[in-house]
Amino acid sequence: MDLFEQHRQTLIDKEAPLAARMRPRSLDDYVGQDAIVGPGRLLRRAIQADQLSSLLFYGPPGTGKTTLAQVIANTTKAHFIAINAVLAGVKDIRSAIATAQDLRGQQGQRTILFVDEVHRFNKAQQDALLPWVENGTVILIGATTENPYFEVNKALVSRSRVFQLKPLELDDLRQIVQQTLTDKERGYGDRTVQIDDDALDHLANVANGDARALLNALELAVETTPDAHISLAVAEESIQQRAVLYDKEGDAHFDTISAFIKSMRGSDPDATLYWLARMVYAGEDPRYIFRRMVIFAGEDVGLADPHAVVVVNSCAQAFDRVGMPEGRYPLAQAALYLATCPKSNSVMGFFDALATVEKEREAEVPNPLRDANRDKQEFGHGQGYLYPHAYRDHWVEQQYLPGSLQGQVFYQPSNQGYEDAIRLEVTRKREAQLAAVMEADLPEVLTFGPTDKAQEQWLQRTLGNAGEQLRQVCDRVYATLKPQRHHVLLDLNAGLLTWEALRQVPEGGVYARAATDQIRQAMGEQAQFLDTLTRPKLFSSSLDALANALETKAKDVMFDGIVGRNVFKGACDRTQFLKQLAGYLAPSGKLVLAETIPFRTLRLYSLLPPRALPPKLFQQLQQTEDRLYTDDPKQYWDLPTVSDWFVDSGLTAEIELLQLSNELTLTPQLQQRWFADNSRYMMHLAKDLSSQDLATVRNSYLKELRNTLSWETDVALIMAQRT
Repeated sequence: MDLFEQHRQTLIDKEAPLAARMRPRSLDDYVGQDAIVGPGRLLRRAIQADQLSSLLFYGPPGTGKTTLAQVIANTTKAHFIAINAVLAGVKDIRSAIATAQDLRGQQGQRTILFVDEVHRFNKAQQDALLPWVENGTVILIGATTENPYFEVNKALVSRSRVFQLKPLELDDLRQIVQQTLTDKERGYGDRTVQIDDDALDHLANVANGDARALLNALELAVETTPDAHISLAVAEESIQQRAVLYDKEGDAHFDTISAFIKSMRGSDPDATLYWLARMVYAGEDPRYIFRRMVIFAGEDVGLADPHAVVVVNSCAQAFDRVGMPEGRYPLAQAALYLATCPKSNSVMGFFDALATVEKEREAEVPNPLRDANRDKQEFGHGQGYLYPHAYRDHWVEQQYLPGSLQGQVFYQPSNQGYEDAIRLEVTRKREAQLAAVMEADLPEVLTFGPTDKAQEQWLQRTLGNAGEQLRQVCDRVYATLKPQRHHVLLDLNAGLLTWEALRQVPEGGVYARAATDQIRQAMGEQAQFLDTLTRPKLFSSSLDALANALETKAKDVMFDGIVGRNVFKGACDRTQFLKQLAGYLAPSGKLVLAETIPFRTLRLYSLLPPRALPPKLFQQLQQTEDRLYTDDPKQYWDLPTVSDWFVDSGLTAEIELLQLSNELTLTPQLQQRWFADNSRYMMHLAKDLSSQDLATVRNSYLKELRNTLSWETDVALIMAQRT
């Protein structure tokens, strides 16, 4: 860069808009988007470790896509090239690729290519990038306001992790304003700027989650106010109209009309009016809205209210007659009518009939239904047809479907509105028709974040080695937790739940506590097959030392989900332990535990036939085995006890009993574990039984218990959230 170029760049930086000057330079300065760059998240770890793969940032304007790219540029050791798809072409892409090849060949340095507004590249330009992303010449980072699954080459999307950025929260926007007012180098920290609370609230609210719109309004307010006192009136002048994200051919268009239709389908007139107002405010064509309402009247209302399509058509005609702005009255009237009338989607039966036509062999028209005007005499077409108007109530029992489809039902009347009145009549007539068929005998005279295949296969193999019952428990735990892909999870008892967590939160993070160093080491060896960034963060500690371990391994991380299996087996003061866990949960986080109830464990004596032992010895065996579960306070608990553990814990719990059953093969190893002299079970029986009685019991077990057993287990599934 020569002297003149440096001077020009200095002037540009100095005279740049406030929003450009205030772009964060590091992750510590970055505000918002905690779901993807918060502590413990995959993207944050990847940026800090400088181990990035190709990325696509997707979100509305002003949410920090380009800023994230600049943070990466300031952090990475790789060469960083930035281009804008609006201005660049294939020539610029080739130049960037040539630079990347030279650096890789001469210095072994990687190159990150950032493409802003990547969706503006045409297909040829995107295709020009593909081979170089494929072979690793460049790491692509793309930013787009459009849905990449529609607007970006599918091959590029499949080779990238997609991160969706959301509009910033009000607190995030307020924090950005405070940063700006205190930053002496780039903001207004060197000036005395006073902003009233209501003015700040107005700016943050009307900015609609867009940091750029917020800072532009703040800059206008400060630069045009002599005493730099920003009152509500000044703020209102600076940002008079809310910026509404609405592209008539993009996601906002389709998402908003979808919300509008679903609100009408859900019979919510308030939400219906809100989404309608959003579309009208953004300039959506009212005729398009009317077209969608006509479709809705047929698809979602149908015969529940046959007048719905009439009302919508009449309102559409009224709109065409009066135009805007008065046309908003019939527009709202039609929407409210559809939102409040009865609903039925019974007309969808047509598509069942259509599917039958497509799949089934074409059936001939039944002879009585054929046209009799041309060949009634020759072929007997129309013979046997019963003319309904010749009968009472203008109806007679006869079949109108082809013979191969007799009894097939396509139309299912609902119990809503007008359709409820015809439902019973339709059912009655169907029954009569089916009865008539039995007697008819009228023969005719002459029928993407891309899937890592290696990781997927490895995880499948790991899960496949677990018992079927453990898989059931694992599935129920995650079905209850419902984690999102970016969540950070903690497994309190490292094992099967840990591996499933990796599948559930590929863009988040997984921390797992192992009870012993041996378990941690074994799991660590298994995790070697995974990419470094996606491995679980394993540590070993007792439950009592969990706080110290998390302070070291997961400092400042709040968990979206905490899971565990048979955790209470090792917890002494369970209430205190739960109170501790509450402190690690994010405000909307969940704790899901699956605890096997020892007291409900199947008793081995129940597997013996009644006469396998003398009655007195059998009774003594029962009493002794029962005490195995009732003598130990840690073992003797049941569902009502669980609720007591959560008292004063800061958590509110819901408890469900899972009763699981599976076939257990009685292998020699299992027999040895149960009935050897030094087994826990036999040593416990030895407290009350003589050596002779003990031998009798063992022999009875070995004789009677063969092949497979139906083993039942009761598990308490506990879901808790912060109070």
